[in-house]
Amino acid sequence: MALHLIKLAVGCESVKDLTQRVTERAKQAGRHIHITRMVPKRDAELLDGGSLYWVIRGEIAARQKLAAIEPFRDGEGISRCRLVLEPKVHPVSPRPMRPFQGWRYLTAADAPQDLGNAAEGIAAMPEPMRRELRELGLL
Repeated sequence: MALHLIKLAVGCESVKDLTQRVTERAKQAGRHIHITRMVPKRDAELLDGGSLYWVIRGEIAARQKLAAIEPFRDGEGISRCRLVLEPKVHPVSPRPMRPFQGWRYLTAADAPQDLGNAAEGIAAMPEPMRRELRELGLL
């Protein structure tokens, strides 16, 4: 069973904003990477179908499939890790999540489901409307 990571998408306001950032970074670097300080120890489980789930404005809102995990040392000799991600952003069923530092493991059983065909319509909604509909139990 796949294991996932969860991380805050600092500065992103919506799934649409995240998608635009990913597209820009992929154009500049030829691939989308996210650099973290800590290297996940359970890399084999993560690379067996795992994804990086993004928390946007207090909700788990989207995911990207993990393609590779590349430990390295930066120019100052500090250990870092490149999380290589597939460029496609998959909106997921929103779930509230409190802020935390760094990343956390997320089991497959605890991971929210993809929105599927409804994703485009839901992701296109203004963020406040989507949040209110979710709070009312309509999403």
